[in-house]
Amino acid sequence: MAEKREAKKRNPLWYLGALGAFLLTQAKLIIPLLKLGKVGGAVISMFVTIGAYALIAPWSFAIGLVIMILIHEMGHVFAAKYKKLPVTAPVFIPFLGALITLKRNPRDAATEAFVAFGGPLLGTIGAAAAYLLGQGLNSELLIYMSYLGFYLNLINLLPIHPLDGGRISTAVTRWLWLVGLVGGLVIIIYLKSIIFFIIWATFAWDLYQKFVKFRKREKIMVSTTRFDFSAEHLLAQGYFIPGENHRRELSYTTYSELSGSEEGAQTIEIAWEGIGFHQRIEVPAQILIKKIEVVRVEQVQKETGLHLGIHVQIEYTPYVNDAYFDVPIATRWKFGMAYLALALFLFFMIRQVHMLPLLR
Repeated sequence: MAEKREAKKRNPLWYLGALGAFLLTQAKLIIPLLKLGKVGGAVISMFVTIGAYALIAPWSFAIGLVIMILIHEMGHVFAAKYKKLPVTAPVFIPFLGALITLKRNPRDAATEAFVAFGGPLLGTIGAAAAYLLGQGLNSELLIYMSYLGFYLNLINLLPIHPLDGGRISTAVTRWLWLVGLVGGLVIIIYLKSIIFFIIWATFAWDLYQKFVKFRKREKIMVSTTRFDFSAEHLLAQGYFIPGENHRRELSYTTYSELSGSEEGAQTIEIAWEGIGFHQRIEVPAQILIKKIEVVRVEQVQKETGLHLGIHVQIEYTPYVNDAYFDVPIATRWKFGMAYLALALFLFFMIRQVHMLPLLR
């Protein structure tokens, strides 16, 4: 009996240290995981996250929470693969959850919503399975795991970016984002969570930038890049070499690549015909160009002769593709009804778990 009481009093740090010592002695198990690359990183981050949660809560809570997060994230992975979008393995971040990264952005809001919906849908199925098993086996641990799953997925359905609900809202109606602003404040007051406040504040600022500040005045952005240009042929032709403060507008053409891994990228070809200067600039996103000009010319003497350092400045505005949000009415209704049904089911199940004698 004394040994049992001593074990119960042991700090979670003791168990974490024991786990770390065990893993260090099992190098043969760890090295293959590291060689697995993406999957190995996901597994290691999962164990690290379990250890982090175990510092402040029982091991059963830590393991249950991470399992429910894993099921949720795998829902996103399966949904992305169904839509043939390349996706990374889940990466766990202690006290923040986990995330996946799409290697190519969805082409429309409906696809974005489909991938977002996959997480809470599979997560809810996993939580329901734990609930049924817990009822059948009379297991308080499984019931508590189901509660974590239901709660986690319900929170993720809040219509706030970057939560899943905020992404699903893009295929239903963006007016739900206003609901997220109000609902987010209520959740912050209830949970008193600094992390959730940061998420909500970032979302609120992003909405302000997009729909208030940006609509009041056009947002002009500036980007400058430098090109090295050999000028020996200009000297041979007796061409006047531009001075350091030389400025001039450049002609340009643009085109976009709409397929492959660089979907949405834009290419800009610029030219200064008088000196034979032609260059290509790759832009990772669509932009609307206002002006491209030379703002400075450096003269640099190298072993190969005279070179010009040509500083090129691009003035542009971000391109907002409103067609991205063009979702058929029937699709909006389907996502809307599924979204509402899942949220109500999760709320109902949380109430059911609260009523169980096991957790009273």
